[in-house]
Amino acid sequence: MNTRSRIAAAAVAAVGATVLVAAPASAADGRCQAAGIATLKSIGAFKAVQADGVSVATAVSLGVTPRGGALPEGITLDTVIDYKTLVADHRAGENSIFVYPWCG
Repeated sequence: MNTRSRIAAAAVAAVGATVLVAAPASAADGRCQAAGIATLKSIGAFKAVQADGVSVATAVSLGVTPRGGALPEGITLDTVIDYKTLVADHRAGENSIFVYPWCG
């Protein structure tokens, strides 16, 4: 199972029960993760997302787009992605489910 599949599986799994084994992050992926955290802090949402996750709809409203243009099977706009999975997706580089505008 590749990183993208593992992240998708984790996103569909019960909130807080991440079954993801992340690939090693590159420096650029670490910068993407830091930029995502900075974005959440800048809009005052860091603590809420850390505690409760974020819905795909909220992420999309911030400019996040699904990689390849379509959400993976089983993920809808109502899907809540827990914080650990969100952070892992930021570190997944080209294997991420989503493309984040703050990751350049």
